[in-house]
Amino acid sequence: MSERVWPVRVTVVPYALLAFLTAVTVLVRRTDTRAMLVDLALCAAAALWMLLMFTLRPARRERYGPMVVFITGFVLILAVLVVRDSWFGFLTPAGYFYAFVLLPWPSRLAGVAAVALVAGTAQAYDIPKTDAFGLLAYVAVLGVNVVGMCLAAWLGWRSDVLSRQRQEAVDALTETNRRLEVTMAENAVLHDQLVTQAREAGVHDERHRMAREIHDTLAQGLTGIVTQLQAAEHAADWRRHVTAAVGLARESLTEARRSVDALRPQPLQTATLSEAIADVVGRWSALHGIDVQLATTGTPRVMTPEAEAGLLRAIQEALANVAKYAQATRVGVTLSYMEKEVALDVRDDGIGFDPSRRTASTGGGFGLVAMRQRIEALNGTLEIESEPGSGTAISASIPMTAAGAPA
Repeated sequence: MSERVWPVRVTVVPYALLAFLTAVTVLVRRTDTRAMLVDLALCAAAALWMLLMFTLRPARRERYGPMVVFITGFVLILAVLVVRDSWFGFLTPAGYFYAFVLLPWPSRLAGVAAVALVAGTAQAYDIPKTDAFGLLAYVAVLGVNVVGMCLAAWLGWRSDVLSRQRQEAVDALTETNRRLEVTMAENAVLHDQLVTQAREAGVHDERHRMAREIHDTLAQGLTGIVTQLQAAEHAADWRRHVTAAVGLARESLTEARRSVDALRPQPLQTATLSEAIADVVGRWSALHGIDVQLATTGTPRVMTPEAEAGLLRAIQEALANVAKYAQATRVGVTLSYMEKEVALDVRDDGIGFDPSRRTASTGGGFGLVAMRQRIEALNGTLEIESEPGSGTAISASIPMTAAGAPA
């Protein structure tokens, strides 16, 4: 606090005014030595009071109690001087300076009003106060001084409050801008991280998609070709098996191209889902000589391309597993359009297996994994029920949110 730069009007001007008025007193009172000595003693008292209570005590200037005592004493000395000699009214600006600078609100009003009373007394020094008119004029002068200076004090306080509020708003805005810059920098870092993660996730998803598509097209097609060629080695009508192998090769090549381009499977290009499943089931039954019973229940719905492709790939994978592993004689396929979901069930009377032991490292494991990934990517579920010697049942269901209006 002692390092605060105090305004000249409270550190220098009061002494300058007092020195000037002391010189005036000597000139005016030079013929009245007694009165002059009293006035000079009062001027000295005022100077010592300012020196001891304010100038030499910078640590007290911010303390409310000492400053109230200082200003009260100064106003009392000033009042005595004004009563004796009216020209000491020119010292009242020093009192205003002290009250405005040293007193907080609302104590500032009392200090300003006290100094205004002294100033009004000096201004009304020559007004006769022996009659009612004179007293009324004296009170009017006092009122003008008190009201005017108190109003000025209030306006100054309001200005200080508004200035402080503006500064607080500026400080708050500056802090907000600083935090916003920090947040934007953090968001930029997070954005870069998200872009990197999204890129990596896209690459990962595309790899899985290609793996599923390769399995559903090339792997199944090659398996069918191998099966037909092996059958041709021991069959009299080998040409039929070779023709079937060639057909499988062509279909697999077409599906592989469509998978690379991320297009819908060919059976869904010109047919509904139920018709495409019927076509797949019919060709598979004719190719492998296994009886398949197909049933469709409920009102068929137009589904999203992804949902239809997922169910079509599911029936293809399920039938491929039956041909490779089940040794079944009968297969049942049911496509069910229900109120809240669409379900595809595939059942066979084959040798079955233990689902808990079937992994991607064993035969057919990746096909089941790919099937589950496809269905779960559509918020669906895939359930597999099987045990050795009791056949297998696979159920894939997709919520109706993936379907549209009735077909």
